[in-house]
Amino acid sequence: MTDTIPACYNISIVNPNQFWKTDKVLKTELPILAIQIAFTVVLSRLFSIIYKPLHQTRLISQISVGFLLTPPLLGRFMPFFEFIFPVNGIINVEILSHIGLIYYAFLSGLEMNLNTILNVNKKATSIAIVGIIFPILVAPCLYALFRKVYGHVMMFPLEENTNNAYILWTLILTVTSFPVVAHTLSELKLLYTGLGKEALTAAMIGDTYGWILFTLFVPFSINGKGAIYTMLCTIIFVVVCIFVVRPLIQWFIDRKANKDEWNDNQLLFIIMGVLACSCISDFLGAHAIVGAFTFGLILPHGKFAELVMSISDDCVSGFLVPLFFSGTGMRLMLITIFSQESWPFIIMIILLLCALKILGTLFVTFFFGIRIRDGLTLGLILNNKGAMALIMLNIAWDRTIFSVPTYAVLTSAVLLMTIIVSPIINAIYKPRQIFEQNKLKTIQKLRVDAELRIIACVHNTRQAASMISIIECFNPTRVSPMHVFALYLVELTGRVAALVAAHIRKPSSQLGEQNLTRSQEELESIHNTFDGLRETYNAIRVETLNVVSAYTTIHEDIYHSADEKRTSLILLPFHKQLTLEGSLEVTNVVYKDINQNVMQGAPCSVGIFVDRDFGLVPKMNLHVRVVFVGGPDDREALAIAWRMAGRSGTQLSLVRILLLGEAAEVDASVHNESQGILSAVIDTDKEKELDEEYISAFRLTTVHNSDIISYSEIDVYSDEDIPVVLKEIEKIDCDIYIVGQGNCRNSKVFSNLLEWCECLELGVIGDILVSNNFGSRSSVLVVQQYGYGRMVCGNNLNQKATNKGMFESIV
Repeated sequence: MTDTIPACYNISIVNPNQFWKTDKVLKTELPILAIQIAFTVVLSRLFSIIYKPLHQTRLISQISVGFLLTPPLLGRFMPFFEFIFPVNGIINVEILSHIGLIYYAFLSGLEMNLNTILNVNKKATSIAIVGIIFPILVAPCLYALFRKVYGHVMMFPLEENTNNAYILWTLILTVTSFPVVAHTLSELKLLYTGLGKEALTAAMIGDTYGWILFTLFVPFSINGKGAIYTMLCTIIFVVVCIFVVRPLIQWFIDRKANKDEWNDNQLLFIIMGVLACSCISDFLGAHAIVGAFTFGLILPHGKFAELVMSISDDCVSGFLVPLFFSGTGMRLMLITIFSQESWPFIIMIILLLCALKILGTLFVTFFFGIRIRDGLTLGLILNNKGAMALIMLNIAWDRTIFSVPTYAVLTSAVLLMTIIVSPIINAIYKPRQIFEQNKLKTIQKLRVDAELRIIACVHNTRQAASMISIIECFNPTRVSPMHVFALYLVELTGRVAALVAAHIRKPSSQLGEQNLTRSQEELESIHNTFDGLRETYNAIRVETLNVVSAYTTIHEDIYHSADEKRTSLILLPFHKQLTLEGSLEVTNVVYKDINQNVMQGAPCSVGIFVDRDFGLVPKMNLHVRVVFVGGPDDREALAIAWRMAGRSGTQLSLVRILLLGEAAEVDASVHNESQGILSAVIDTDKEKELDEEYISAFRLTTVHNSDIISYSEIDVYSDEDIPVVLKEIEKIDCDIYIVGQGNCRNSKVFSNLLEWCECLELGVIGDILVSNNFGSRSSVLVVQQYGYGRMVCGNNLNQKATNKGMFESIV
């Protein structure tokens, strides 16, 4: 190993085939390979954890492993470097890393969808094309400027053949990585905003064009005069694969999928197909990854693609690919940049390289009337580089097309483009601050003649039907219409780009019904369910959307969707559902965490709907009951019930609980966050005044003018009276309770009762009504009003069993 290039070796091989005849594989070769894999994988995972707050991709962490082994860092310790990457073990890891690269290209092709690409809008196509053309025009000039600025240095000379360098230099700067863009948008929670959808579609188009340019022009930098024959043969190969091989594979796979006959032995043919196509493209003079990508592109998407990726992604992305990309970091010699007197000018060139695609995107977005801030954000997102750029860099290195300084400058620019995207977008875009701009996203403050906009979150078709049953009660009319956004929440369990690509468009427009993935089938069913709501009511507009995200952060996607759609209410399904025995049982405990997270920071009011076969209740004779204690949440609950009361045949009864004596005492420790009660200080006297004002307005407007609306008051003196009062109220049947969550109540009675609650997100009243021991058969809607603080959930969300038992005995 030399002092300048740590990844190069001077090896004398007498018989190149002797390596494959060695009898010491288990003693020498395998242990070295195991150490290399373990070192690379463990450190890349460690770097991923370190970079996670900065929302960096796994690609950056994998390159960091290799850069750690350069001479300025661990590479200066020769014994350590030679222990990890000895001369006799470098061939093994090179072979394994290139196999991983081939399968990575195959998976990239598998997650691309030609049908989606061919049906995109004009705006996204224009953004992608200009983002490619502008670098093609300007990049050669920057390469010439770099050669002039760097000059002639004996220690690190530049490449002599500039024609091939011009080609690869330009192609690398035109690339946009769709998987990296999808990951970045998902991490920044911009994936399902209007800006995110434009960026995602443009990235998919740009990535496709990048592969086309790679296939057509890279052979000219590799094969010289014979490149024209390579290009023509490769085009013929791709055309044959698409129009001849693809229909045959489609027929065979569909037949197996319909009969559910797939097994591991038959999936082996897919692996062999990847290797076969790679060998063919390599034989034709193109890179092996072209054949692998083409094979992935022609395979049927949907259920089959999901199966293949679920089996192979962990092995490929987790173990094989890091070996290849760590080699990129090992070749990055930053000393070649900073050892020159002209290094400030070289830094300026690197920054200009980073700005090319951004400037092109700004130009075209300005033409379409997009704001400068959004255009800049879009340009930054599309400037993400990924595997394709690094592959071309490695081709240029292996073929000595790039010298060490050229490789260092361009690699630095590529990495800088990818690294700075997330921090800069967080600095200039800051979507979380948008939530503070409007404090009136509530039902109570909504004008009577304004459109009511609701987000209904669902995890499955059963919850979709449940949501429709409650939405129907909101009394949509032509004067006061509704706009419902059905949000299907999909857990992110695999490759971000693959799942996102599968949900960009309505699935039935892409695939046959038999080839839909499980999530696509669910989305299609949910879409049809909500579409029936739109057809039934002329005053309701419906849009079915989907969110693919990790459950731990999916609430942030809900925030951004609600803010972008300017909704007044987010409806969430309860994490329990009704069984045949009539009790509520947990479906997925993660749904509870999602609901609590949404309630802690939503940009509008939130409602959690507990369904007890509410869809079977005849809506022409509906009985709604509001239990009113006081506070903003209860006023929001009354506002919703008040709106429902305008529907023909709906009966509304308002039961107000008056706290007297000991029950009216204020709890001075109400702001203790460890109890998970609330995070805002409220004015008790002011809240009482607002309650009286709103109740008076309700009684004056409705109670004395309608026989189907009633009002009653019940006095409560202690915490033990609350369950007793609710039991008395329950004797008069109703179809649905609408109650406030009560996170702004500072009464000592409710502070004490809250300690016994099983579900803090429902509050005291809601938790009692939902309890199986209470015995109610009515559905419950628990409401939290926007703008008055948030529920802060501590570590004791699941109360002790003893506390729960005591509470149930009280009920």
